Amino acid sequence: MKKAVRNLFRIILILGLLFFCIGCDQTTKTLARTYLAKEPTISFLNDMFRLQYIENAGAFLGMSDNFPPTLRFWLLTVIVSAFLLAGLTYLFFNKKLAPKYIITYSFILGGGISNVFDRLINNGKVVDFLNVGIGNIRTGIFNVADMLIMFGAIFLIYQLHHDKAKEV
Repeated sequence: MKKAVRNLFRIILILGLLFFCIGCDQTTKTLARTYLAKEPTISFLNDMFRLQYIENAGAFLGMSDNFPPTLRFWLLTVIVSAFLLAGLTYLFFNKKLAPKYIITYSFILGGGISNVFDRLINNGKVVDFLNVGIGNIRTGIFNVADMLIMFGAIFLIYQLHHDKAKEV
């Protein structure tokens, strides 16, 4: 019985985090489409933070933006979806995965799923609207899903390094 409860908790944790990540990202993208799409860039904190609506057909920082649409579809939708499905399979069926890794992978997968969903409903494009920087030193324009993926990746690297240090 204890194993069943632990497994149920694990599944609820995974599903809850995935829905949270996808929900936050899709809600902010809907708000961006509604309030930012036809507006000029909005700047805050002496231009350190900008709200700037774009629809990105490419990947990270617009990479592959100039690829033919069919190639972009296969690379950024089909192949990415296959990796996400593999990740979800690992997440759901690896019962020995520690909660810290469940959380980390859920953030990465939730962000990835939300961006693929965006491509499917938005003619192969992802809505981006956030930009930070100081002066000419700026990030690319990104979204909440990108932040979730980056947070998950950084936390994963930290955890793997921390776990490796414990072994020594």
